Amino acid sequence: MTIAKTVDLVRAARQAGYAVPAVNIVDDLSMRAIIAAAEQAQSPIIIQTSVKTVKSMGAEIISGIFQHAASTVSVPVALHLDHCPDRAVITEVIRHGWSSVLFDASDRPLQQAWDETREVVAECHAAGVGVESEIENSVGVEDGVGSDEATHSYSNAKLVEVAQDTGTDLLAPALGTAHGLYKASPVLQYDRVAELGRLTDKPVVLHGGTGLSPEDFQRFIDNGVAKINISTTVKLAYMHAARDHIAKAEQTGKWEPVKMFDDINAAVQATVIEHIGEFGSKGAAA
Repeated sequence: MTIAKTVDLVRAARQAGYAVPAVNIVDDLSMRAIIAAAEQAQSPIIIQTSVKTVKSMGAEIISGIFQHAASTVSVPVALHLDHCPDRAVITEVIRHGWSSVLFDASDRPLQQAWDETREVVAECHAAGVGVESEIENSVGVEDGVGSDEATHSYSNAKLVEVAQDTGTDLLAPALGTAHGLYKASPVLQYDRVAELGRLTDKPVVLHGGTGLSPEDFQRFIDNGVAKINISTTVKLAYMHAARDHIAKAEQTGKWEPVKMFDDINAAVQATVIEHIGEFGSKGAAA
């Protein structure tokens, strides 16, 4: 059994100078492909679920598939709830074995976000579950959560103050990135990560990784980022593989769903392996 805790994987990555890939799934096929990619590259991996995916598949079903898939590989695999403003969903996934959650309070005023984060941390830590905190938002909507406008922004000192007071394990600050596909070149805040690292030993998480260059990723990692979230690029690989297979089926008249699943699996694996290389985590689990 190689099921790991998210916080442990991220702390180890920070210590060793790489970033753990945290990859969003959409179904059991994508989960198994991501885990297979991690095994092939001998990289630790974090499987992320959106609130939408939890509600679509069901927490109990996701947990069962994860437990089985993670038990068949030699690399450490963790299960994380991404961008969740709904505390009832957090309570549900805690009950079904998630090792960490991102409590997204970026839509709330500071004091409310602060108070609720403290309460979420208390609930999670009582169950041995880690907490990633977001009180200022990365621009963009992901699986129905988020905003296309920056709604709250705070100083590094304030972010650290809130994190220290609440007991948050991982920080998710706004770093100039955005969820989804970029419509213009982002203004990336590498130095902010370094400054946060001087103020606290809590690892920093980068959201909105799709569309950044290998050089961008490396600069963030060099400045202290230890977890990088990837979602949109995996969805694109998944959907493009399905589209291409269906187009070929139209031409040939051969309709074999299992063959389409094979194509999707290969496309997702290739995308994840590419990012593992860019994040420096290849071989980290060997």
